[in-house]
Amino acid sequence: MRRILVIGSPGAGKSTLARRIAERLDLPLIHLDREYFGPDWIMPSRAEWREKVAQLASRPAWVMDGNYSSTFDIRVPRATDIVWLDIPRWRCLTGVAWRVAKNYGRVRSDLGPGCVERFDWSFMRWVWSYPDRMRGKTARLLERLRARQRVYILRSRTEIPALEAELVSYRGAA
Repeated sequence: MRRILVIGSPGAGKSTLARRIAERLDLPLIHLDREYFGPDWIMPSRAEWREKVAQLASRPAWVMDGNYSSTFDIRVPRATDIVWLDIPRWRCLTGVAWRVAKNYGRVRSDLGPGCVERFDWSFMRWVWSYPDRMRGKTARLLERLRARQRVYILRSRTEIPALEAELVSYRGAA
């Protein structure tokens, strides 16, 4: 069964890409932000979160989006395909700003219930610092994958149609 993990900076387009892949391959979709955040942005304890992620990752097939590097050790070994959206920070900041403007005051489908879209300076700082904090860790993680795991590193959103076509072409092989 296929298990496709989509990772990258906030604002890179993970949720949108994961939704498109899940639809094209007819796979269950798991948005980790929806699973992580409870009503009004309540967060689980570390132990609760790891248990929840272990349950989600143990499913036979999925497309899962979300970074949550503290659970890479649970999700990455289960993934058959890993898509890293290594998009420039300015594009990610633009993506977050656009998403906030478009959805401000509403709950997005990829978030938990009662998580109303808002603007948050600390989140914007996290997006800006993401490449400095996470890029090296992610690159090292991907260097240690098993030979049968397929990795796709996209540095531009223009590469997405080719990725989708390649993932669909593996449909019968998985």
